[in-house]
Amino acid sequence: MKKNSYIIIATVILIFGIWALPKIFDKFSNNELVKFEKVPPFEFIDQNGKTITNNDFNNKVYVVEFFFTSCPTICPKMNANMVKIQNNFYGNPNFGIASFSIDPERDTPEVLKAYAKEKGATLKNWHFLTGEKEIIYTFSNEGFKLYAGENPEAEGGFEHSGLFALIDKNGFIRSRTEIIGEIENPIKFYDGLDDKQVQWIKEDIAKILKE
Repeated sequence: MKKNSYIIIATVILIFGIWALPKIFDKFSNNELVKFEKVPPFEFIDQNGKTITNNDFNNKVYVVEFFFTSCPTICPKMNANMVKIQNNFYGNPNFGIASFSIDPERDTPEVLKAYAKEKGATLKNWHFLTGEKEIIYTFSNEGFKLYAGENPEAEGGFEHSGLFALIDKNGFIRSRTEIIGEIENPIKFYDGLDDKQVQWIKEDIAKILKE
């Protein structure tokens, strides 16, 4: 192939590459987080015996998880990652965490307080919450569409997701979109067991704290 032919090919690639750059840049620079449904009103008791409602999180960005203290499988890693999130925003009065126990019969405020201390949960606005079992299950299964329930065959006797929900200052569930090929898919929840998605939620908390 002659030298001129190489020059023509390189020029074409360069022109089309430059033309495509704005589309690529727009796709990856879109910082808008998707807004989903609003978290339904709730009222539970925290590790200090205090009644906590959704009003306690007004004008705060917070993360929600469902867990139980005797969980032998995914909960320890979930809460280790939640501590990392806590530490990232420690001292920010506009950030909080709500950890709802799906085993409220055993997870009394006293048990939750000991668990919080053991795991290093020192953030003032991190509430470990307990209440009536059926109300908690309805809150998880219908309020968030995150399954939680008893299962004697499961390790620990309960089933639940390892997902974190990100809530904005107005009480709406928020998330980023994940680009797969040419399709943008809202992830809605963040995998609390995945280091990459834990980093994502930290980045997205920072974004909506500025809103």
